[in-house]
Amino acid sequence: MGENEASLPNTALQGKKMAYQKVGADQRAPGHSQYLDNDDLQATALDLEWDMEKELEEPGFDQFQLNSAEHQNLENSETADLNLDPIQPATSPKGRFQRLQEESDYVTHYTRSAPKSNSCNFCRLLKIFCTAIILFISGILIGYYSRKNCPSNATSSGTLDLQLYQEILKTIQAEDIKKSFRNLVQLYKSEDDTEISKKIKTQWTTLGLEDVQLVNYSVLLNLPGLFPSSVTLISSGQCFHPNGQPCSEEARKWSSQDLLYSYAAYSANGILEAEVIDVSYGNADDLKRIKKMKNVTNRIALLKLGKLPLLYKLSLLEKTGFGGVLLYIDPCDLPKTANLSYNTFMVSLNPGGDPSTPGYPSIGGSFRQNRSNLTSLLVQPISASLVAKLISLPKDRTTNGACSPLELPSTEERIVNMKIQTVTKFETVTNVVGYLKGLTFPDRYVIVGSHHHTAHTYNRQEWASSTAIITTFIRALMLRVKRGWRPDRTIVFCSWGGTAFGNIGSYEWGEDFKKVLQRNAVAYISLHSPVRGNSSLHSVASPSLQQLVAEKNKFNCPRRGQCPETNISSEQMQDDADYFINHLGVPTMRFTYEDIKTLEGPSFLSEALFPKHATKIEEMDPFFNLHETITKLSGEVILQIANEPVLPFNALDIALEVQNSLKGVQANTPQLLALASRLRESAELFQSDEMRPANDPKERAPIRVRMLNDLLQDMEKSFLVQHAPPGFYRNILYHLDGKTSQFSILLEAWEHCKSLASNETLQEALSEVLNSINAAQVYFKAGLDVFESVLVGKN
Repeated sequence: MGENEASLPNTALQGKKMAYQKVGADQRAPGHSQYLDNDDLQATALDLEWDMEKELEEPGFDQFQLNSAEHQNLENSETADLNLDPIQPATSPKGRFQRLQEESDYVTHYTRSAPKSNSCNFCRLLKIFCTAIILFISGILIGYYSRKNCPSNATSSGTLDLQLYQEILKTIQAEDIKKSFRNLVQLYKSEDDTEISKKIKTQWTTLGLEDVQLVNYSVLLNLPGLFPSSVTLISSGQCFHPNGQPCSEEARKWSSQDLLYSYAAYSANGILEAEVIDVSYGNADDLKRIKKMKNVTNRIALLKLGKLPLLYKLSLLEKTGFGGVLLYIDPCDLPKTANLSYNTFMVSLNPGGDPSTPGYPSIGGSFRQNRSNLTSLLVQPISASLVAKLISLPKDRTTNGACSPLELPSTEERIVNMKIQTVTKFETVTNVVGYLKGLTFPDRYVIVGSHHHTAHTYNRQEWASSTAIITTFIRALMLRVKRGWRPDRTIVFCSWGGTAFGNIGSYEWGEDFKKVLQRNAVAYISLHSPVRGNSSLHSVASPSLQQLVAEKNKFNCPRRGQCPETNISSEQMQDDADYFINHLGVPTMRFTYEDIKTLEGPSFLSEALFPKHATKIEEMDPFFNLHETITKLSGEVILQIANEPVLPFNALDIALEVQNSLKGVQANTPQLLALASRLRESAELFQSDEMRPANDPKERAPIRVRMLNDLLQDMEKSFLVQHAPPGFYRNILYHLDGKTSQFSILLEAWEHCKSLASNETLQEALSEVLNSINAAQVYFKAGLDVFESVLVGKN
């Protein structure tokens, strides 16, 4: 396709009218019917009786075939009100055309008026009748044999249906994923990340993927020093490494890489000797309680990871006056099967991207800021075993079978000396990006993201799972492409570098192509760390994609009498989807296998990067059946988004999510509730009036479908707020975790104002939410106005 039809401009948020320019005949994509370029023919089509089966056989319209399951109505659509009882997602398939029930005046409205009666002789009538019969029979025969002889590999992607999806997906086999995984693990042992990127590019190119590129960025990395960090207990003079082992040359040699990479990237450097104060999880209530008891200036906080974003908790500690942080994970927060007491871990204090070029890409000539550390705090991750030694606890901490959380008594004093040494240097981070160009909408991108190994970090080999899955899906897809098929929209496959240091590769690529992605990115499918456990399938999705994901989840229980309760949420993810969610407002989803106990425990524990070896991954999924399931689930979602004529997004579910997120808000918010109600009304009208009709010929015009898709792909952009607390998503449709349903910035502001005399922070947060809801309501209403204007113009 040539130039894009204009997307809905931002001025729609101001309530202005919008119009779409008609693409010129010389800009039509190959395969478009002449009917798309001829206004007279389109006008004539409005006067004809609508024969859906015949219409779908016309060239240029075959890409808009629909499954019979998708033709449903919304006559039971919920009405808008201010009742904030638990609201369930819309039950209609997301973003699909749904047939109207036949109207009583349908035939009279669309049927031509009868011709005037003319006198004619019997012979003339008989000739006409016989001619018509002959033509009719000939048409049937021609149609039959043309269908029979039509090749199965027709290039029009509109012929792709669920059966064809399954043909593509059935070529995905667990054994192939396992073989690819093992090859990647072997590759890691002999190559650095740059060489791994080159090998991934070669493999994707060999499979037939078009235009595979290596995209390099020179970025500022914070790396461990020559010697591991240390913590010394002043009272006894004992020196410990972060894993709890005594400082010695022998201990340094043992698992030396694990010791070196037990650090907080972009922490402050130096030596600090001070009293250790237990701040538990470091929330506002914890700090308020501690400040009443002790002077915390330049003290060292003993902080548990979890429950809130690490960057947010560190910002509170920094404002309170602490000078250092000893960070650990309480064993009671982990599954019993996870014995990590002596394990060290790494964290990154980078919110995203190259710290030396915040907000703009690290390309040649860019101004570089001097930001060797991103906090004034000295931050050191330590193992739970070291915490137990610092607070002199016995090894057995179970009471009647229950785990006792680690805690330093407030009456006891511990003074330690912590020493942190890191270095900053510019290194090259490489992304691998490959394109499968779309046939009908090549300027619309469905982005699929995995990540590969990053140098200077732990030997975390779950990246091989991510890369093996995306490579296996590419192989299955290209087998069909070689037979002549193509998706309607372009699929962009990405393997990101620099993920462990703050999603650097994905951020830099997103900033580099920001203008293009703002206009063209349709969805982001994450394949980050797909197998973290083996007991529960956990799905994270934007509200507009949740129903589509729920449909795909049924794949996981095909022959069972009853599927388990769907575990889908819109919650913050610690992966490369971050930029696409928070800066582009792109609908996003991810499937992962987790341990049930991990899901039940505190959130944000995944911010800790533990070394994970290939043997552990193969123990969790020895036959790689879980990997196969993730590949097929994600693959079917990718295929549907890339191929359905109308994007499978649901506007009404966004409005319902907004109303649910206002439940339990402790501030008096009548304006918010009223706006949320109006948003729901507009979303219901948009869903029923613009996405439901399938019988109206005007709805099937490609220009009209394009307008509808442009509106659908930009729905979530209204919910990007300007200011969010550190570590919180700017996209307020995502919650802190699956256990909370309120807007996260309102929860934080409410906690913040409890410790202050002023409620200014809460009012600012309420204003951010109110403006977002209002912008979304105006957006939907403006979209309805555009379609109404087009209809009036056509009539």
